[in-house]
Amino acid sequence: MSGFLYYLMTFAEAVTSVFGYRGAYEQPRYVVVQPIGPDAEIRLYEPRTSVEVSVTGADRDAAASDAFRLLFRYITGANQGSQMIAMTTPVRTNQVPTDPALIAMTSPVQTSGEGNAVTMRFYLPQDVAARGAPAPTDPRVHIVDVPQSTLAVLRYSGVASTESHNRYAQQLLDLLKSTDWTPHGAVFRLNYDPPFTIPLFRRNEAAVAVTR
Repeated sequence: MSGFLYYLMTFAEAVTSVFGYRGAYEQPRYVVVQPIGPDAEIRLYEPRTSVEVSVTGADRDAAASDAFRLLFRYITGANQGSQMIAMTTPVRTNQVPTDPALIAMTSPVQTSGEGNAVTMRFYLPQDVAARGAPAPTDPRVHIVDVPQSTLAVLRYSGVASTESHNRYAQQLLDLLKSTDWTPHGAVFRLNYDPPFTIPLFRRNEAAVAVTR
């Protein structure tokens, strides 16, 4: 794919994302194991491959912005072979000191923790992973294989602020108390849409790793 066509498609995807359309973005595959409440379920995710970077900035937003820029550079050619790699969802972000942060160039985006250090992860398209993800040219960027995982997930819309995330995270943990699933680690945030998507159409999720 030429650079012009790549950016043209990216622009078109961004325009449709305003209204919450995300059909153009590949998402990690999963199966629903068990519903646990309204808009909440247990999911089993397939193994996937991601590209990841950890950044410390003046504040959390600055660190997230720098991390996103480094990962976006990777998928737009800062890799061996200068390959142009399609965006996917979700993006996951966690804070490093309390819970490693991740942002995926897929949907959703995962965010958790506080502080000025974040780790971001973009999940790579399956065809790219199958061929072998090209090595990053920036030493701060790393390829990470993510194993099969079981997550409890609660879906909600609106602006994914820290306040709303904390509220839905607690709701998710309360739901799990009445099940035979045990949470492990911190609840993180999964965001499927860019910031310019109309809040009503946004898909956000509070998620946590679980075991029976």
